[in-house]
Amino acid sequence: MEIFKPILCGLICALALSGCASFKMLNARMPLPQRVYIYSGTRLDWATFNENDAALTKYKVTPPRYPLVDFPFSLTFDTLFLPLAICAEVFN
Repeated sequence: MEIFKPILCGLICALALSGCASFKMLNARMPLPQRVYIYSGTRLDWATFNENDAALTKYKVTPPRYPLVDFPFSLTFDTLFLPLAICAEVFN
């Protein structure tokens, strides 16, 4: 029973991060001055949830299929990596 906990936790993390909007935004094929680093995945989820077509075309990334499910994961990831995102935004 104890061996299933790490496997289950790893499986949940892999499924959650495979469609994570934060990772999609980091891999976006956009010129550097146009990239959005600070809370980019959360912004993409919010734009998808609100059906904001102007923001979705700006990001040039396929939005997540289930933005409401992805939102807490993207918010957590974006918050954890906020210092790195600030550095990338400032020095870009």
